[in-house]
Amino acid sequence: MSRVLALAGAMAVTAGSAQAANVDRSLQSSQLIFEPGGYSEFTIRRVSPDVTGVGAGSFPSPATPTPGQGSGDVSEGYNSFSAGVKDELRPGLDAALIFDQPFGANTFYPIDTRYFGRGTIATLDTNAITALLKYRFPSNVSLFGGLRYQTFSASATIPFVTAVPGRTAPYDVTADEDSGWGYVLGIAWEKPEIAARVSLTYNSAIDYSLETSESSFLGTLKSITEVSTPQSVNLDFETGIAEDTLLFGGVRWVDWTEFDISPAMYSQITRGRALVSYESDTYTFTLGVGRRFTENWAGSLSATYEPQVGGFISNLSPVNGYTSLNVGGSYTQGAVEIAAGLSYFWLGDAETTLNQTTAAGDFDDNEAIAIGMRIAYRF
Repeated sequence: MSRVLALAGAMAVTAGSAQAANVDRSLQSSQLIFEPGGYSEFTIRRVSPDVTGVGAGSFPSPATPTPGQGSGDVSEGYNSFSAGVKDELRPGLDAALIFDQPFGANTFYPIDTRYFGRGTIATLDTNAITALLKYRFPSNVSLFGGLRYQTFSASATIPFVTAVPGRTAPYDVTADEDSGWGYVLGIAWEKPEIAARVSLTYNSAIDYSLETSESSFLGTLKSITEVSTPQSVNLDFETGIAEDTLLFGGVRWVDWTEFDISPAMYSQITRGRALVSYESDTYTFTLGVGRRFTENWAGSLSATYEPQVGGFISNLSPVNGYTSLNVGGSYTQGAVEIAAGLSYFWLGDAETTLNQTTAAGDFDDNEAIAIGMRIAYRF
């Protein structure tokens, strides 16, 4: 059953954790700390979203400037990778080091359209290194935790944020990379006889002071923008339900209402609005089954669901929730494990706005595909 147990974690990261067209990308998993013995892994993913919209309204107005005009595909594909190593320091005490890219964005509105957002570009990049320790008590309860070092940078060019679109200078902002420290705390219960484990993990918020350069029709401005990546909680479980068969899943909560990017000049131009903010927190649910077919081959099938939230969605990330189907397989030969996965996403419909009261764009019936591969070595 142990190989099926390892498979569930591999497939969750390989396929389901590459969140298409969504800022939350890695799910900040700490499950590597539960791998038996010495273990190392490297995972690479490719995510290809297809996100298109159309201008809302029936007649042109300041709130609905391009009714009926198509936006083109506004979400660029991206690559991401993660890596980790874990070892048993002594019986009951384990350590792990994990690299991932927990949050990100790649938005580009094509310029060859008549949509009001044409030419808009936005990027957000993070990189994190997490060091964990886990202590297992005789009662099958484990406590784990550690420190996370994370970097953050962002930039955007938004032509429609200007005095006279097409005539006066567009809004442009660059936030230089800054770093910050956070922490991870968790508790788990395990019963190896039935391949069962339940773990609860808290990831703290991380604060940054970003040196920000802005320009627009108002001129140029350098300032400091305070940003915090959100706190979150992961509840993960897995259990054997038959010989060589495992049921696994989880729930993730992210405190997105506390995430806000409000550069000084942008707030001045828009009368106090944020460049990026969210009206609701998100919950992400995953449920799947893993099956070992032979000593070498295993597979998994899972589904992930993130419900839509109320209110308008940012023009810089016009997706509201999603459902994904994830399929994967793994091959084990000696100490080497190779796993691959494929996810198909049905992306949730979203409405964007220019004035916080009227829909300016409708983004419906969008999709994405994510593929991933992991190579692991046990020592």
